Amino acid sequence: MSEYIIKNGTVYDPKTGVKGEVKDVCIKDGKIVDKVSSKAKSIDAKGKTVMAGAVEIHAHVAGPKVNEGRNFRPEDKLFTYTPTGKNTRMAGGFSIPTTFKTGYEYSKMGYTTVMEAAMPPLYARHVHEEIKDTPIIDEAAFPVFGNNWFVFEYLKNNEMDNVMAYISWLLKTTKGYAIKIVNPGGSEAWGWGENCNTIHDPVPYFDITPAEIMKGLLTANEKMGLPHSIHVHTNNLGNPGNYETTLDTFKLAEDVKPTNKFGRDQVFHHTHVQFHSYGGDSWGNFESKAKEIMDYVNANKNITIDLGCVTFDETTTMTADGPFEHHLTMLNHLKWANVDVELETSSGIVPYLYDPNIKVCDIQWAIGLELALYAKDPMRTYITTDHPNAGPFTRYPRIFKWLMSDKSRQEMLKGFKYSDKVIAATNLASLDREITFYELAQMTRAGPAKALGLGNMFGGLDKGMEADVAVFDIDEAKIKDAEQIEKAFSSADYVFKSGTLVVDHGEIVSNGNKRTLWVDAKVPSNAQLERDVKMKFLKYYSINLNNYAVSDHYVPNPYVIEVDTN
Repeated sequence: MSEYIIKNGTVYDPKTGVKGEVKDVCIKDGKIVDKVSSKAKSIDAKGKTVMAGAVEIHAHVAGPKVNEGRNFRPEDKLFTYTPTGKNTRMAGGFSIPTTFKTGYEYSKMGYTTVMEAAMPPLYARHVHEEIKDTPIIDEAAFPVFGNNWFVFEYLKNNEMDNVMAYISWLLKTTKGYAIKIVNPGGSEAWGWGENCNTIHDPVPYFDITPAEIMKGLLTANEKMGLPHSIHVHTNNLGNPGNYETTLDTFKLAEDVKPTNKFGRDQVFHHTHVQFHSYGGDSWGNFESKAKEIMDYVNANKNITIDLGCVTFDETTTMTADGPFEHHLTMLNHLKWANVDVELETSSGIVPYLYDPNIKVCDIQWAIGLELALYAKDPMRTYITTDHPNAGPFTRYPRIFKWLMSDKSRQEMLKGFKYSDKVIAATNLASLDREITFYELAQMTRAGPAKALGLGNMFGGLDKGMEADVAVFDIDEAKIKDAEQIEKAFSSADYVFKSGTLVVDHGEIVSNGNKRTLWVDAKVPSNAQLERDVKMKFLKYYSINLNNYAVSDHYVPNPYVIEVDTN
């Protein structure tokens, strides 16, 4: 492999504590090294910003609901992509880009690792087909556990050994990475025409509560020592007053200590917290509770969050929270799709327009930014849009601009149709903090990588780490206009993925050598689990057990993380 030296760049790397120092970054054999030979190719980064490749901790980019969204919304394809070089394929879509465009657009922004946040186990093969089809970026997928019949029954009977054996079996069978929980119990209740609006509402038929589901999976996750904590989308998403449900959920992790061997310090990740930080008891008195949420997060260091920032775009909401999507279509009266996945989960899809002339949308926008600005530890707070739910991932540079420029935020606030009401319902007008480049590297690189248990592999520029490097044409000390931030981070000058140059002056020059990450958690053999799996497939599933597993040919270039749970 080629050797490179990126010379004289201004480096921001929380992994090594480098805060804007001018130095060289050396690459050899796909890794970061101390020095290279005289034959190394040289890149002049003087006056430019150098960071590790960014790590996306939560997005919906592959699988059946994403593909259904593409079919469901042909109008989204009006936003087209024309290939500009010999190394790219025709691609399209805006809020739901094709697999090719997904890889290209993430790479052009300097992202090199992406997590698919909700994989229905029954459709894991489809998820991996799309991951395989997506160029350049390394990817992993989180199978959903929070509405799974096996989990319900084992937890209800306090059969923790069976819970762990099932987690191990499902991660290996689906080639999955972490435990994802979506509206625990609520999506199963939706099959009975109900929902779980608090974490103490019982799930019909199973007589178990969301709190018991989350606490049980949290306990199992830490006993097994998996790389990532449980990854939670709690109940009551999107409703006024739901911040109380969020705080109740956070409290489940109190006094729990991590037991993994992969460097993470937290036991609980709550995703797209913007959608869970709402006050009021109706849309009439809807208000921000971002401060109350972040006061708790700041005081409890065993929790990480991502934001779910609104971007003011026409987008496509999609989630395994089927009841919420039905609620949303009742609000906006647009077309919708709902799918039940037998024994495992459900999902829904609804188009949505975040309109800056609508007060509720403006308050949602402010809440997402407030969460980041209140954060005292950027290593535990990560920038996302819950792509595509609050907006497409391609808008990340715009969120960076808003977080880094108080002036740009205040101009937005003053320009709203209902500006006075939005300011009264939020705290954003009084927050003059501006996120620094170093903090941005924490929130988009080192932080999410560490939370995923990948902090010694991705998200940093330390010796021996993957040579995932991005160079941006911007100097933090010389920014005159906030628009420079959005422009620079929208199109990197150079991006390396595992030592391969994949972006050169904003253009894709290589499809790289992407990998799929999955976790092989080894537990003692369990005869009861084997019997239970065979019985449920014979009795309930519509497919044969032999057609369920993701075989190796679906994952041609795996990176397997082995976990010995003993």
